[in-house]
Amino acid sequence: MNINATLIAQAIMFALFVWFCMRFVWPPIVGALEARKKQIADGLAAADRGKHELELAAKRASESLHEAKMKASEIIAQAEKRAAQIVDEAKSAAKTEGDRMIAAAQAEMEQEVFRAREQLRGQVAALVVAGAEKVLRREVDAKAHADLLEAVKNEL
Repeated sequence: MNINATLIAQAIMFALFVWFCMRFVWPPIVGALEARKKQIADGLAAADRGKHELELAAKRASESLHEAKMKASEIIAQAEKRAAQIVDEAKSAAKTEGDRMIAAAQAEMEQEVFRAREQLRGQVAALVVAGAEKVLRREVDAKAHADLLEAVKNEL
């Protein structure tokens, strides 16, 4: 065997092996690598989008929470205002009712005073008539009249 022929045959076989690998083995490997590279890039892009969407969602949630707090404080303020208004209305109604009751009591008191005066006048008139009757039955005596008049005065 000749070493030169062996070297040439090995070189030709190596060239055929390289051609075979380049033609049939290398494209599927490169395709698989490209597909994996694309899949990784898509995954990273999706992760970036997810991170961005998460930040947006957190921002929207914060804004919604702030808006809800504002609405809650507004509702509380309205409720406090309405409560104060109801209390004021109740105070006004109570004052009106109290004034009405005072006026009614004063009117009733005035009627009672009027009745008492009328009753007292009737009693005074009866006493005067009784005193005059007593004075007229007795004899005319200044001292006796004075005593009777003093007695009538004491009775009033």
